[in-house]
Amino acid sequence: MKVVIVQKPSAEIEKTIRATFPPEWKVVLTGPEGLRAEIADADALIPEHHIVDEALLRSAPRLRIVQTGAGYDNVDLAACARRGIAVSNAAGINARAVAEHVFAFIFSWYKNIGHFDRIVKKDGWMDTADRTGVLLSDKRIGIIGIGRIGREVARLARAFGMDVLGWGGRFLQEEPGIRPVDLETLLRESDIVTLHVSLNEQTRHLIGRPEFTRMKGDACLVNTARGGVVDEAALFEALKEGGIGVACLDVFETEPLPADSPLRSLPNVLLTPHVAGEPDSHKSITIRYRFFADNIRRVAAYEIPINVITLPYPMPV
Repeated sequence: MKVVIVQKPSAEIEKTIRATFPPEWKVVLTGPEGLRAEIADADALIPEHHIVDEALLRSAPRLRIVQTGAGYDNVDLAACARRGIAVSNAAGINARAVAEHVFAFIFSWYKNIGHFDRIVKKDGWMDTADRTGVLLSDKRIGIIGIGRIGREVARLARAFGMDVLGWGGRFLQEEPGIRPVDLETLLRESDIVTLHVSLNEQTRHLIGRPEFTRMKGDACLVNTARGGVVDEAALFEALKEGGIGVACLDVFETEPLPADSPLRSLPNVLLTPHVAGEPDSHKSITIRYRFFADNIRRVAAYEIPINVITLPYPMPV
């Protein structure tokens, strides 16, 4: 098997990744510039965030599986099906990492970490009476999408004593401590709204101008799902005019975030470069890529891969 991974990590991380695959497989890690040449004789593709469309697939006549991370909106599923290429994702593999990133955002904003860090580094200090910050136990969090990640966010929120509202997702009725509500109620009553839905035609711009008008004026919006779930133009307007209090964004409608994006200019925005679900240790990298390798091995043996999204070829019973 030849596996092509669209990533150029450090030598140490590359060594960890390669160790998860059988030694007889050919594993190629490449940047986007070398992808088209390498994919010509590839059996499997791990595109990470790279777009997999009809034009790219025309260069990959031997390709049998596209293995993604949690999201797969960067893959043309119909084109893969037409060409007999299986598509599978790794839903749940990075659930804890994303959930922790959500709370890193929340703590950074509500505890004013960046602000106080800058003050101290400038040889400043603050009287106790001037210190600001809130208890998370005083906040209500609304989780849109109680899937694997949303469920982890809910568990962390309950550990901090937060009231938890939920809308949508497979585990909404199963996870204890979540009050199921309709979307309008969630937006109206939540201090923090965090998004955990996949991007599709139903969820594109799920949060736009009408939704921002329903949210609290000091509400915090967290998006670690996909940029297209939020109408960024409407978000900028809401942030600038005080429609909501803050946005914490790890994902964007266009990635990388354009240099002239107006979101970069706002003081009430926290930005990270689509890293919430990225492996942060050799252990998590190993778990992630062992999952990938196992799914690719399944396809090589004509078995059904885990978390299959499209399965265009007949499988043995």
